Amino acid sequence: MINFILILIGVVLNAIAQLLLKKGMVLVGKLSFDIQTIIGLLPSIIKNIYIWSGIGSYVISLLVWLIVLSRVQVSYAYPFLSLGYIIAAIIGYYYLGESLSVYKISGICVICLGVIILSRG
Repeated sequence: MINFILILIGVVLNAIAQLLLKKGMVLVGKLSFDIQTIIGLLPSIIKNIYIWSGIGSYVISLLVWLIVLSRVQVSYAYPFLSLGYIIAAIIGYYYLGESLSVYKISGICVICLGVIILSRG
């Protein structure tokens, strides 16, 4: 049970990291492959609390994931990462105002079914 909880903590932290980074970049603006644009936006990126929080969440999720991988088979743990899609879609809808279409909801249901099947194997 503790391994399952650790997996969920890692997945949630990873999804939160993505959402924090997205929020940070919404505030910074669009980046391009133009070096001058990147250099111009670099101070905004460095000062952005959402970006730093996202990076911090990634680091913590990595540490949790290392613990997970030391305890369970990767073939068991890895499929749970797909739950991050669900978390990101739902929080993105409510927090970032992103769309949640019938296709996305259908995909989320398929992912849930797949994770349930894999977790029982």
